[in-house]
Amino acid sequence: MRIDNRRITLVTRGLRTPDRDWDDSVSASTRIVFVNTFTVLKYALAGSLSDMRLDIERVVIDNAASPAEFLEMLSSLPGDFSGDAMLIRSDGSAFLSASGRGDGRVIYSMTATDVRFYLETHDLVTGRVALRRTA
Repeated sequence: MRIDNRRITLVTRGLRTPDRDWDDSVSASTRIVFVNTFTVLKYALAGSLSDMRLDIERVVIDNAASPAEFLEMLSSLPGDFSGDAMLIRSDGSAFLSASGRGDGRVIYSMTATDVRFYLETHDLVTGRVALRRTA
């Protein structure tokens, strides 16, 4: 059995969320772990950070929670979690919470294009779309 030392991205999807082209292959730069529900994700996140000491790089909630539930989850994150947390909404836009300078977190509002760019930049999806250059 091979030990997987890659950093972890936890992903939970809504029941009716269309599948994305997640790169969950063994050659991907991050290990994507799919969690069945948002509730299970919250417990997995809390347990992995405090007890299991897993290296969670980011959390992606793909149309599986409301903005209020997302904020509640952010408020309960352990202080030592410095990874990104993203809530992708049904229209493809998102909120991204990231570590801020110094102490605390910042929240960004993202368009669907921004979300795709983020997923591609972090090698979380396979089908890269060629970016247009503008002059």
